[in-house]
Amino acid sequence: LLAEIYQSLPEAGDLDKPKLGFFLDEAHLLFKDAPKAFLDQIDQVIRLIRSKGVGVFFCTQLTQDVPASVLSQLGNRVHHVIRAFTPNDVKALKETIKTFPKSEFYDMEQQFTQLGTGQAFITVLNEKGIPTETVVTHLAPPASFMGPLAQAEYQQQLEQSELYPKYKDAVDPESSFELLDKKMQAAREKQEEEAAVRSDAREQTTTRNTRREKSTFEQVLSSPVTKQVGRELVRGVFGVLFGSAPRRSSRRKGIF
Repeated sequence: LLAEIYQSLPEAGDLDKPKLGFFLDEAHLLFKDAPKAFLDQIDQVIRLIRSKGVGVFFCTQLTQDVPASVLSQLGNRVHHVIRAFTPNDVKALKETIKTFPKSEFYDMEQQFTQLGTGQAFITVLNEKGIPTETVVTHLAPPASFMGPLAQAEYQQQLEQSELYPKYKDAVDPESSFELLDKKMQAAREKQEEEAAVRSDAREQTTTRNTRREKSTFEQVLSSPVTKQVGRELVRGVFGVLFGSAPRRSSRRKGIF
């Protein structure tokens, strides 16, 4: 997604505030067992996307969850208290301190474990792009409503939005699948209609041929020659069946 945004957004230069911000929570899951090619791509995108006016924030418990190559591209760092109860915790604390600029005012190893609620070690980039000294900062709490809104308040907030007139009416646009399905259905119906037309044409042709053949046969039967031949055949057949023979002359013919 970041790579696509980087390719599509225009150059914005060095803005005071980013136009768009990404907060990637549980960032350690993004980098866990990630191949080197993937890490190199993230490193490149993070390095270049700031010129597009986009800010990227990786949210995780320890800074060492983020690869050093990516971490070096992150100018703003906010880190809350670290509890060090075990040797592993102490080791993680020391590794985290190494990722922050040195402070001559704070004992960071001690101060990190004593931060209170709403406090954090913060370092940012100054106007020259140089990391500032790490300082303990009290964070302002969210100014938004800390709880669920009632339905009336929710509706009121919606109606006050500049986007409400445009999006207040629900729209069910046709999806790509529905559009393609309609085209396929129309094509199927057209094929069925063409097949039906061809079938009707074949039936009409067969009927005309049958009528033409029948008419020719009837003409042959109704001709006088056919009738005469038929009578002679019938007479001959009956003569054979009933033993009748052609009449002979009673007068004998001879020499004398």
